Amino acid sequence: MNGPASVESTRTVRLAQGNMEYTLRRSSRARRLRVTVDPLRGVVVTIPARGAVGPVDAFLREREPWLQRHLLRHRQQWARIADRRPFGPDGQLLFRGVLHRVRMESAEAGARRSGVLRVGGEDADELVLSMAAADRRAPIRVLEAWLRERASAAITAEITRHAPVLGVDPVAVSFRDPRTRWGSATRTHRLSFSWRLILAPPRALETVVVHELAHLRVFGHGPAFWAIVASQIPDHRAWRTWLRDHSLELHSAVDHAEDVSPADRRPQADRDRGTNAI
Repeated sequence: MNGPASVESTRTVRLAQGNMEYTLRRSSRARRLRVTVDPLRGVVVTIPARGAVGPVDAFLREREPWLQRHLLRHRQQWARIADRRPFGPDGQLLFRGVLHRVRMESAEAGARRSGVLRVGGEDADELVLSMAAADRRAPIRVLEAWLRERASAAITAEITRHAPVLGVDPVAVSFRDPRTRWGSATRTHRLSFSWRLILAPPRALETVVVHELAHLRVFGHGPAFWAIVASQIPDHRAWRTWLRDHSLELHSAVDHAEDVSPADRRPQADRDRGTNAI
């Protein structure tokens, strides 16, 4: 019987700014050392299953400025959303880049399914859920289902608008919930997008759609590729930066663990440190 594809352990490295815990992941699929800074897990180092551990600490010390920069950005984002939840007395949620107050109402007698009753109303930035007594779904799942539908419609509209201009024709489009990518494209012209883009400003969503459509012409990130993107979205760098700076906010906005606040979902090391630098 084959062993597990990966084995993880927790280690500590001494850096110039103090000790830092990280997750060491030995993977049978890894061919070289790779470092990622995960918003929930912190620093994760992946090495080949039989790779030596000795070079890892030296590599992390060499990359300390890069690590500290990413860790600081994550802490700043966690601080911004620490007490934000879609439901509760002060429930709030980003939708199309605008922070909306979330409110629930009971549906009319006899209604079978819950849904979003309206966006707007007396409060222009309000999102109202209509909850049917016969619908056993939790409010968070009702909200997510509605957001997924809106995402599909918005992304499909941008594909319809930009694909002919770029001279491409996707063969399939799917909507998922990846943690590390907003979109992807394959050489067989299949596209995939994160439904959470509907939480971002429309221009950010459009930027991701154009980015993936451009890959159907140039499968890489060279000058020719970026020229295609810029031809449709001249300010694409600004929107890519927006998505990077708000990634934690979008990925934690609709969480099924409603009894756990975003602050409690931070990596343990960050919770211990608060907002102080390492």
